[in-house]
Amino acid sequence: MKVRESEEMYLETILILKRRNANVHAIDIASDLGYAKSSVSRAVNLLQDKGYITIDKSGLITLTDLGTLKANDIYDRHRVITDLLMRVGADRELAEDNACRIEHVISPELFTILKKFTEKQ
Repeated sequence: MKVRESEEMYLETILILKRRNANVHAIDIASDLGYAKSSVSRAVNLLQDKGYITIDKSGLITLTDLGTLKANDIYDRHRVITDLLMRVGADRELAEDNACRIEHVISPELFTILKKFTEKQ
C-alpha cells in the first residue's frame, strides 16, 4: 500500500470512528482495521507529524482542521463512488471494496464528473 493511500485510509477511519464515538484512540483504529496496535501507533505518529491529527496525553486522537478537510474529502470520494457502483448493479459489499481502491487513484477531474453525474440522478 502506498503512503498516500495508507494516510487516507487512516484519516477516513478516524473520521468514521469519530462519528460513531466521541473519543478515538489508536486501539479503536487497530480494532476497526484489524491491524496490530504497533502498526497503527506508527501510522498515527506520522499523521501527527504531518499536522493531520493531535494526540493528547491520554491517547485521544483528534483531527486537526487540515486533517478534517482531507478526511472529509476522502470520505466524500468513497461515498460517491460506492453509490455510483451500486447504481450500476454492484451489491454493497462489492461496491464498498472497490470504492476503497478507486478513491485513492481517481483524478480530481474525473471525481468531479462522477459526483455531478450522481447528483443529477
